[in-house]
Amino acid sequence: MTTGKARTRKGEKVFVIGVGMTKFEKPGRREDWDYPDMAFESGTAALADAGIAYDQVEGAYVGYVYGESTAGQRAVYQLGLTGVPVVNVNNNCSTGSTALFLAAQQIRGGLADCVLALGFEKMQPGSLGATFTDRAQPMEKHLEALDALYDLAFPVAPWMFGAAGREHMKLYGTTAEQFAKIGEKNHRHSVNNPNSQFRDEYSLDDVLAAKMIYDPLTKLQCSPTSDGSAAAILASEDFVDRHGLAGRAVEIVGQSLTTDFQSTYDGTAKNIVGFDMSKQAAQRVYDQSGLGPDDFQVVELHDCFSANELLTYEALGLCAEGEGGKLVDLGETTYGGKWVVNPSGGLISKGHPLGATGLAQCAELTWQLRGDADKRQVDGVAAALQHNIGLGGAAVVTAYQRAVR
Repeated sequence: MTTGKARTRKGEKVFVIGVGMTKFEKPGRREDWDYPDMAFESGTAALADAGIAYDQVEGAYVGYVYGESTAGQRAVYQLGLTGVPVVNVNNNCSTGSTALFLAAQQIRGGLADCVLALGFEKMQPGSLGATFTDRAQPMEKHLEALDALYDLAFPVAPWMFGAAGREHMKLYGTTAEQFAKIGEKNHRHSVNNPNSQFRDEYSLDDVLAAKMIYDPLTKLQCSPTSDGSAAAILASEDFVDRHGLAGRAVEIVGQSLTTDFQSTYDGTAKNIVGFDMSKQAAQRVYDQSGLGPDDFQVVELHDCFSANELLTYEALGLCAEGEGGKLVDLGETTYGGKWVVNPSGGLISKGHPLGATGLAQCAELTWQLRGDADKRQVDGVAAALQHNIGLGGAAVVTAYQRAVR
């Protein structure tokens, strides 16, 4: 097993050859839409996109956060009963991209030529809460550390990221309006995404005037709970060549998964919510790929709350620490700017079914690199960057380029 550090020996090349996703929905909105139905929809779409049959898939990594053991098997059995290894994955909000990371390792290590990564979630309405209350909570140390800085508030998730936002405001003079501009941008982007849970456009005043969840985060700056699924099929270079798929294949040219460091507990709110995990994962991807922040035209990042999007600009090196607000004011993260960040609408507007989010990001970036993103298409996309984080903790950063033949 690799540690996520940059390696001199890169192993086999890894390509995305097919992607698919469902529309993300408010929990329970579609009656009789259970997780096997979601998985069948996204998995079938990914297979059709790749132009292959399920019996060519040699293994599957299936991600979900809320569900029973072996739900991954129940989900992919809808696609076929071929006896392939199925591994269930749970890494909080980064579950989908962790499944992608594991599938890529199989290809990169020469252990398989074609692997499925699939994620789904069937969620309960309302804020997230603990499922098992008779045992230690995975994030109890994070919560204790943050409570020493900012008094505990409920719901917990907006408190955690909102506290990091408050810290940024205190240190750098960032304003509530700058955070709100991120919410306005992502809702505006989602108008052109038929798979988005929300497709309404809001003015900056609308975002600022929405219900306050945890100051400075209003409701229109917070990701919702969602139902949905997404999938990606990964393949080796030999598989791509044998099946004539180079014309639509997208290469994963760098990928890293990091977990918490000692710096997580250095007394800053930003590191408790994963800033350092994201920063170090990004740097490893830049080292692996030979690309830097300026080489990407489009970014899908983990905007569970607007405060985290702004922090992630800095963690990914799109700007220096403390300058995220300036980047927003200059319009550098939307169409016409230096990067288009979250053209899909991001988690805030597209939705956030935890197990599917990372794979939906992969799907969006694959479409962008192929030029298949319709009204969301970013001009001149040569490279794309993905960031997905789950507290407790795991951060996954992935870099993509079109296959070169």
